[in-house]
Amino acid sequence: MLALDFAFFTPELISGYIVKGFIFSLQLTLVAMVGGIILGTLLALMRLSGRPWLVMPAAAYVNTMRSIPLVMVILWFFLLIPLVIGKPLGAETSAIITFTLFEAAYYSEIMRAGIQSISRGQVAAGYALGMSYRQTMGLIVLPQAFRNMLPVLLTQTIILFQDTSLVYAIGAYDLLKGFEIAGKNFNRPVETYLVAAVLYFIISFSLSMLVRKLQQRIAIVR
Repeated sequence: MLALDFAFFTPELISGYIVKGFIFSLQLTLVAMVGGIILGTLLALMRLSGRPWLVMPAAAYVNTMRSIPLVMVILWFFLLIPLVIGKPLGAETSAIITFTLFEAAYYSEIMRAGIQSISRGQVAAGYALGMSYRQTMGLIVLPQAFRNMLPVLLTQTIILFQDTSLVYAIGAYDLLKGFEIAGKNFNRPVETYLVAAVLYFIISFSLSMLVRKLQQRIAIVR
């Protein structure tokens, strides 16, 4: 019978192996979230513009990204882009760019649904007040769409945090990589992977509960 021993998880081990990976996973999540929402919003506006020269490339980008497994995008970007630009990007930089571009496709669909949920009467009211299309979107539509979709955006961000473990495939030092190195160095791979799974669950479940409370609060405001 396998005997598990977690006594080797000391503060020194955590600070030496785990914290570095956690910081990068957190940075990757936040940068990809902000960049993905900005780019995703632009893609959503392009798809809703009604102009074929904007709709078609945006739709092609979103549908392509949503049809390819993330781990394949990570590997392709990491291996192919250096061949194009003639120099390596590094695993961490490659991961940040890849996640931002990939998540933008998902945030785009969320924002598109949020924009479409706003009454057309409010858009017409903005035009009636003499606002341009940009002013109407920026001052009336997008703030409401963002508020309506905030719980969904945060839920997607939780999924994004979980997906950061996939940068393990290109050797980036994320949270899971930190646990893996600790397990190898202390010859305790089973214990380290169990603790990693528990930590991912605690973080994701806690954030899910916060999103649920936020969703309830937004529903009350409505």
